[in-house]
Amino acid sequence: MKTPRLIVTLLLVAFAFADVKANSQGTYSAKLISPRLGQVLYPGQQVSVAWDASLPKTHAGGCEMEIWLSLDGGRTFHTCITVVNILNTRYFDWTVPNTPTNAAVLDIRFGCEFYYPESYSPQPASTFVIAQGAPPVH
Repeated sequence: MKTPRLIVTLLLVAFAFADVKANSQGTYSAKLISPRLGQVLYPGQQVSVAWDASLPKTHAGGCEMEIWLSLDGGRTFHTCITVVNILNTRYFDWTVPNTPTNAAVLDIRFGCEFYYPESYSPQPASTFVIAQGAPPVH
């Protein structure tokens, strides 16, 4: 009956070292550059979404960044607006949807399958507006 006890001990040791290795890889953080706080966007408008990010040191495959949209000030994020598989990319062109709100917030997520957990970085300090209708004509 010593074999099951030995297996459990080996598994516990392996998980303990795996946790130390994952935590030693660094942390993730992101900061939205565009759109800016208070900026008014219009449905159908092309907007450059840009951010700066500090990524953990990881050489595993399966890493990606995702940008999620909240229409309620960051309480919920139901819409993924893009997936970025090239980790040195920090922008993409977005077509603004027809979902009017005064409290749009983006969440810039990062993760590596089986290696680094999905990490969230909501940007409530950069809340912007999606207006109703077309932009005013000057």
